[in-house]
Formats: sequence, structure tokens, C-alpha cells
Amino acid sequence: MSFVDELARLEQLRANGTLTDDEFQRAKARLLEPPPAVNEAAAAMNRLRRSRDDRWIGGVCGGIARATGVESWIWRLLIAVLFVFGGTGLVIYVLLWIFVPEE
Repeated sequence: MSFVDELARLEQLRANGTLTDDEFQRAKARLLEPPPAVNEAAAAMNRLRRSRDDRWIGGVCGGIARATGVESWIWRLLIAVLFVFGGTGLVIYVLLWIFVPEE
């Protein structure tokens, strides 16, 4: 169902007396506002920057820590564990170092 169809359906429900004016306004406002999860995810991705202050090598873990709210030592530990078990941590770290801009 398209956006216009949903608005027309809400208007029809209000015209039939199924919805009160207050319920119609709340439903319309809910329909018009974007979903909050999409906004939060986009904002988190836009906040992701390599840190200049909290860095050991490239600032990747410090930047991830600032964007997620988790301490940077936890991210460093996770990258180190992934490095020991299969070398994945090194690949992830280097890719983030290349593609994540510095603040």
C-alpha cells in the first residue's frame, strides 16, 4: 500500500466516523514521520570517524568507541582476539583504517 493510499484510507476512516479527529491526527503524524531506527542507524554511521585523541595505531577503535558508546579497550580486545583467531581482526582493522575518515 502506497503512502497516498494510506492517507486516503485514514481520511476515509475519519469521514465514516471510525476515527476521531484526534486519532486521525495521531495516525497521520505517525505515518508522516520516518521510522526512528533508520535515523539512528544513519546517524551512527555518519558519526563514525577515526579518533585523533584515543588512538594507538590508526584511531579506528577509538572512533568506533566514540560512535557506539562502548569503551575503546573493549574494541581493541575484540580486534586482538579476532586477529589471533584467523587473522580477521587485522583485515577488519586495515579496511576500517582505509575507509573510515579521520575526525
